[in-house]
Amino acid sequence: MDSQYLHHPAPGQGIEHAYGPNIHILSQPYPMSILARLCSSETTQPTVNRLVSRLYDWLLGEVASRELPRRQVSIPTRMRASEPRGVYSGEAIDRHQSVVVCDIARAGMVPSQRVYEALHDVLAPEVIRQDHVMASRKTNEAGQVVGIHVHASKIGGPVNESIVLVPDPMAATGTSLDAVLQTYRNLPGGPPRKIVAMHLIITPEYLRRIREAHPDLVIYAVRLDRGMSSAEVLATRPGTRWAEEVGLNSVQYIVPGAGGVGELLNNAWI
Repeated sequence: MDSQYLHHPAPGQGIEHAYGPNIHILSQPYPMSILARLCSSETTQPTVNRLVSRLYDWLLGEVASRELPRRQVSIPTRMRASEPRGVYSGEAIDRHQSVVVCDIARAGMVPSQRVYEALHDVLAPEVIRQDHVMASRKTNEAGQVVGIHVHASKIGGPVNESIVLVPDPMAATGTSLDAVLQTYRNLPGGPPRKIVAMHLIITPEYLRRIREAHPDLVIYAVRLDRGMSSAEVLATRPGTRWAEEVGLNSVQYIVPGAGGVGELLNNAWI
């Protein structure tokens, strides 16, 4: 056995910040370039769905390499037919770890389906499940978010032995995700082994709310947007002046943001 394959290195941890160890902001050149194009006002369908899919393919690779358990395997390669040493022996993701992918409709529909399908390349089909929650913002007369409507859900059973992945592109206030996390933590059988949120863009406001309510949640994002902050705050390392960081406008849309990813993904502007 070649010793170099016994323990694979995990990817780098992303940009430095002061939000806490469970938060990973992976602002690497490749995904940042795709995300910048996705957020451009010139980008429309069908390019929007294709770019979101590309981003979640990349993000799943990062999350799976860090968060899914591994095991030692020995797998004969095609060379085994002619060479006895044609066996790969080393570390790989545990194919039998149960994973649940939760779709928060509607912005989460395409990302969740993409992650669910891609997991079949590394996990056994019988341990992968996709759940669905239909949720929408509840706003006041000023357009500010005051809660969430959960219209319907289809959750396929207990999750106490599972890792739950939530691919939700835009994390603005944390209202929707908070409701979903509470649902999973209260299911019969007990809470999941771990919950991992997978975002494209997050805000300081979201991180504040969700870390207070769910300190054990693991968060991955491509980008942190705090564009409504002062120039002085923007010059500091993220999280060092957290209370002064602002990423939402008066109606709680992300700035610079992307401008309604749920609407873009579905080409439906209501």
